[in-house]
Amino acid sequence: MSSFFGSSASASSSPAPAQQSIAAQVEGVKQRVQNELALHDAQELINKINEKCFFKCVTKPSSSLSSSEETCLSRCMQRYMEAYNIVNRTYRNRLMTERANSQAAAGQPSDLLT
Repeated sequence: MSSFFGSSASASSSPAPAQQSIAAQVEGVKQRVQNELALHDAQELINKINEKCFFKCVTKPSSSLSSSEETCLSRCMQRYMEAYNIVNRTYRNRLMTERANSQAAAGQPSDLLT
């Protein structure tokens, strides 16, 4: 009988490490997906900046950039990044506010029941 309980106890404790291992693998996959999305977003941002600023600043393409074109490109890229950061920060703040509001609303009792 003791072997039955012994094997039973070890069998019930073995799924916990397996579940932890699966959870760790899932977290690893989530992290890799988030990294890939961040990389894609960064590449997309760089492509947009290049496209917008090049067409704005380089009116007559040649083998090299003039100093005025370089200055224009530098300023354009800086302004684009500033605008992107402002929009991104505002969007994240709004998401956090909406998430907090929805969690607060879910935790409050409904007025219809009283």
